[in-house]
Amino acid sequence: MSRPAVLKKTIARCRERKVVIPTFEEMRSPGKIAAAIQKRLPKIGLWDVDPLNLFRITWKNDVKTGLFGRVNTLEIPPSLTGVRARVIGLVGKFFPTGAHKVGAAFGCLAPRLVNGEFDPTTQKAVWPSTGNYCRGGAFDSALLDCTPVAILPEGMSRERFEWLKEIGAEVIATPGTESNVKEIYDKCWEIRRTRPECVIFNQFDEFGNPVWHYEVTGPAIEEAFADAGSGLRLAGYVSATGSAGTIAAGDYLRTKFPHVKVAASEALQCPTLLYNGFGAHRIEGIGDKHVPWIHNARNTDAVIGIDDEACMRLLRLFNEPAGLQQLKEDGLPPAFLDRLPLLGISGISNMLSAVKLAKFFELGEKDVVFTIFTDSSDLYKSRLEELRHESGAYERKHALYDRARYLDGAGIDHVQELGYYGQKRIHNLKYFTWVEQQGKSSEDLNRLWDPAFWTDVFQQGPKWDRQIRDFNKETGVLKKI
Repeated sequence: MSRPAVLKKTIARCRERKVVIPTFEEMRSPGKIAAAIQKRLPKIGLWDVDPLNLFRITWKNDVKTGLFGRVNTLEIPPSLTGVRARVIGLVGKFFPTGAHKVGAAFGCLAPRLVNGEFDPTTQKAVWPSTGNYCRGGAFDSALLDCTPVAILPEGMSRERFEWLKEIGAEVIATPGTESNVKEIYDKCWEIRRTRPECVIFNQFDEFGNPVWHYEVTGPAIEEAFADAGSGLRLAGYVSATGSAGTIAAGDYLRTKFPHVKVAASEALQCPTLLYNGFGAHRIEGIGDKHVPWIHNARNTDAVIGIDDEACMRLLRLFNEPAGLQQLKEDGLPPAFLDRLPLLGISGISNMLSAVKLAKFFELGEKDVVFTIFTDSSDLYKSRLEELRHESGAYERKHALYDRARYLDGAGIDHVQELGYYGQKRIHNLKYFTWVEQQGKSSEDLNRLWDPAFWTDVFQQGPKWDRQIRDFNKETGVLKKI
């Protein structure tokens, strides 16, 4: 079927479902959202499967009012990090689905919708993921009354599978855990061969993923930095590189703060970027053993490896009563302790990476390091139960040890500063996954090394916004709200 014919059907579906597609500009600056939509939002729950919740794909949701405010952040005090630099994380919990990956899913889906490349009336959207991305994709699909197909490793947390089934997704569990991304790709190839009704939205090679973060996450960090005070230096930005979408906020930040250090974080148990290594790990949300196609390696200044044991121990320290009590006795303010559960496992990993970056580059009081608290401990209650079963009750002695060993003891080991050839080494690793296995060409790979390629990629956001506005005019839904 031709694109115009598909586009006509998509417009009709959105008109029927009362779907208005937000622009990247509106997700970046939700104050620009139409007043009629803002008037209705306070009556809609944050996680409700309601089309207007597309407008809550933003870092600025105010859960108290149901509208929007400043960027949601959590600053980790120096008394806990042990570094002089300020460490601030953007909070992902207050997105629909409880994780910011719903934004990356939108970035992959929206351009295809408004270009007539995906037919929600006859096709199924396939979301290959290690957890949060497929949840975001399933949420977006449900709003279109389109069956989502979620692919994720069988070893991911129970909460992910339960939520996907509740929203009506077809769930495909692949062998392994966080690091088993190739098994996900193998399932995608099988679907391409056997299920023509399926369209795969692969976050690892869809440029809508990094464009969303360039357009939305990068400016959110810039705004949060401005709110942090005067006389400061945005010295670092740290992101895990699960799909390499989130780290693209660093590409935006580089245009505003040329000297910012952009660091990629990964699990020490699977140090692909760090040591060309492989393995399995427990930091849910950062699948690896390959370099994503959409990772602009040329904009990565350092790689940091984090021990997954540190993340699991600190998950207990930040959520168990004995751990919180010890931190209170250590002088941490109760108001801050109440917010510590905003850090899920990958958020804890990112926090530790920010600490290690600050120590490695000897950052001072005027320096600020930003990172991402992808999701919250709400998505890992079953992991806490498993840890209690495996290791027993969490007591004060455990809290003292875990803080000393894994927070105070965080050093500059497994931190590698990248020069030109270090960046090119990481870039070249893409060959083995994408050219040998996934059908890309060497010519395409070489183009990804050219900075001009990425300039063109990140200029797509405004073009997509124009197409989204034209699409919404055609549906006529906004006029009726």
